[in-house]
Amino acid sequence: MAACIVSYLDTEGLRHTVEVEAESLYEAAVLAVRTFRQHACEPGQLSKLEVEVRSSVTHTITLRKIHDWLNGGAKSPREAITKERLRALMSMSL
Repeated sequence: MAACIVSYLDTEGLRHTVEVEAESLYEAAVLAVRTFRQHACEPGQLSKLEVEVRSSVTHTITLRKIHDWLNGGAKSPREAITKERLRALMSMSL
């Protein structure tokens, strides 16, 4: 299951949007049409439904790991600059 944002533009130029949980593009579209019908704003037969799949990634990290990374060596000049900037931000928050 994925969170999907389904929307369409009606003949008056109004965008209608709903969020549904679906396992496929077609399921998202059908669930959205059902919801639009329930709110008296059903899309027409030629309406283009836009389906956006929302995905989120969650990472978990300890403060110790952050400190170790910030104080470790850099693999590139870009990473060195990033670490320097983040070390400065971290020290400002203390």
